[in-house]
Amino acid sequence: MAEVEYESVLCVKPEISVYRIPPRASNRGYRASDWKLDQPDWTGRLRVTSKGKLAFIKLEDKVSGELFAQAPVDQYPGITVEAVTDSSRYFVIRIQDGNGRSAFIGVGFTDRGDAFDFNVALQDHFKWVRQESDLSKESQETDNRPKLDLGFKEGQTIKLNIGMKKKEGTSRSRPSGAGGLGILPPPPGGKIGPPPLSSSVISNHVPLPSQQPASSDILFDFSSPAVSSKDSVAQPPSDLWEGFSSAASGLPSQQQSSWVQF
Repeated sequence: MAEVEYESVLCVKPEISVYRIPPRASNRGYRASDWKLDQPDWTGRLRVTSKGKLAFIKLEDKVSGELFAQAPVDQYPGITVEAVTDSSRYFVIRIQDGNGRSAFIGVGFTDRGDAFDFNVALQDHFKWVRQESDLSKESQETDNRPKLDLGFKEGQTIKLNIGMKKKEGTSRSRPSGAGGLGILPPPPGGKIGPPPLSSSVISNHVPLPSQQPASSDILFDFSSPAVSSKDSVAQPPSDLWEGFSSAASGLPSQQQSSWVQF
C-alpha cells in the first residue's frame, strides 16, 4: 500500500506584493530597483506548503483565501525561486498554471523579518529532503551488501578451555580486629618494661599528706587540740565567733543589738 502524503503548512505571511518584471537583460541577475515598487500589480497573502518532497508557494486573497497563483518548488536555491541582487526583501518566482504554462513575477515583503522567515522555511524543507534521500541510499546499500554468515558449518566444532589453575600453597589469613583492620604482632623480645626513674625525679617527689577519716563531730569538737606540724597551717582561734564579737564592739549600740540577736 502506497504511503499517503499530507500537505503541511511551512510558513504564512499576511502581506505580500506582486510585480510585473521586465525580461532579464543579462546574466547578472534581477534588480528590484527596475520594478515599480510603489505601484504593485496585486497584493494578498503568501502561504508556503509542502507535500512529500515538493514545496508550493501559494498567493491567495486576504479575505476569501482564493488562489491567485502558485509556484511548485522542487529545489532551493534554484530557478523557481531567486533572490534579487540589490535587496533581501524581494524575490523572483516562477508560477505555473494547470495547463503547464509558466511566468516569472516579482514578489516583495514589507518587513525584512517576513522575508527571512520565507527563506528559512524553504531551506529547512529541502534540508530535510536531502537527509531523507541520504538515509534511503544508505539503507539500500546496506541491503545490497552480502550478509556475513557466522554460523557453524556442518560437522564443524569448537573447543573452549575454561579450566582454572590452582595456586600452589595456601596463604594464612591474618586475624582481623574491629573494623576489619589487621592486628599488629607484639615486638620481639617479650614485654618492654617502663623506663627507670631518675634520681632528680625521686628527690623532688613530695608525699601527699594522708587524709584523715571524716567524722561527724568535726564541726562540733572545737576543743580538740590541732596536730602540730612544720608545714601545717596556723590553728584558727578556739572561739569562731570571737572575731565577729570584737568587730561588733566598734559599731553603734543599735547595730550591736542586731548582732546579739543574730
